[in-house]
Amino acid sequence: MSLTGTPFFLTAIALLVIAVVLPFALWSRVRGPKVVRAVARLGMLLFAQVTAITLVFVMVNNANSLYDNWDDLLGTSDHVEAAKDLGPDGMGGLKAKNGPKQLVQFGPPKDSVVGPGVQEGEFKGRISGVSGEVYVWLPPQYDDPAYQDKKFPVVELLPGFPGSAKSWLGTLKVAEQLKPLMEQGKVKPFILVSPRTTLLGKVDTGCVNIPGKVNADSWLSVDVRQMVIDNFRAEEAPASWAVAGYSAGAHCAAKLALAHPDRYRAAISLSGFNDPKMEPASLAGQDPKLRVESNPLTILKTANQAGKPPLSALYISGAAGDGYEAGLALKQLAKNPTTVKVKLIPPGAGGHGTAVWKNQIPEVFRWLSGVIGTQPAGGTERGHKPDPGHGAEPGHGAEPGRGAGHGRSPERPQGPGRA
Repeated sequence: MSLTGTPFFLTAIALLVIAVVLPFALWSRVRGPKVVRAVARLGMLLFAQVTAITLVFVMVNNANSLYDNWDDLLGTSDHVEAAKDLGPDGMGGLKAKNGPKQLVQFGPPKDSVVGPGVQEGEFKGRISGVSGEVYVWLPPQYDDPAYQDKKFPVVELLPGFPGSAKSWLGTLKVAEQLKPLMEQGKVKPFILVSPRTTLLGKVDTGCVNIPGKVNADSWLSVDVRQMVIDNFRAEEAPASWAVAGYSAGAHCAAKLALAHPDRYRAAISLSGFNDPKMEPASLAGQDPKLRVESNPLTILKTANQAGKPPLSALYISGAAGDGYEAGLALKQLAKNPTTVKVKLIPPGAGGHGTAVWKNQIPEVFRWLSGVIGTQPAGGTERGHKPDPGHGAEPGHGAEPGRGAGHGRSPERPQGPGRA
């Protein structure tokens, strides 16, 4: 049974009701020696306490989308089938698009918490060796006959740690908020993609590649990206791709966009951090070399020193002591064509939590609509022809169809763990 959604929540409520009624019904009816009666009554009290704590946990977990299932909660999940040394580009000498299409059977999600219109599929990444579920939401224009030959821009959505792939679609209700804005032409019709990021039990991968352990970077920036292109009418050019995240996912978003301007044009970072050590469970933060190399500041500084500042646009928001200073540090380093927009979240807005990030969605996606599919003044994308432009509708493209088969601050969020 999933730890999120209605069934487990109702089960927790039912158990609590039983735990409360039980002492009233049986307290005076317990028979036997005094010790036996005391143990039985103590058991009833403990049962009531455990069920009450369980219900609180379920409510917090549903509100923040921290743990998807029992394996994630207990730290026994392992979605890594292989972790080869893929080299500095994370490709291992291979080209994802050169192989046969990796068609995935998408269907209704197992958990309705993600909302209407969401599809779920599972696949194994050919490059990364990671297996996991991916949730996809298609914009309202996708099935419009007027757009049948159009390709669409894409945004990958990353949760914090611990965090579920359902969080953006379920807790933050990103699709629910953006659908009317897309229909009104205020936000571009993005395909929203939310892949699994909890890959190795109770550790945060930091979205890095570590030979012998995990290739989380390649899972997100290569395999998931190519899978979406293979199964949906998605634009392939990096000018039409973005990555967004909150908390630990915000760190990943900035890192992936700056490290791979050949894959992403923009990143949205909500209450993130630069130093991966800010997440105690981060594998990257625990390795002195990776801690430096995977820091977005290091990535940007190294690119600048090589005379190749990335064609990347970053939107970074955070409160004082919770992401704002990290954004200012990146903004100070940014050189054309890199751009960094930093927004201060005022005190009292809600702290480090999903309510704050949920409220920012309309604004950040309006900003993203002005960036995706565009070029800075006088700029062109390295290795790519200038994009023909994406106004209210996406650029022209390929085959019709839906999916295959049918179509930080150390401040903690509310709840048991870090968002």
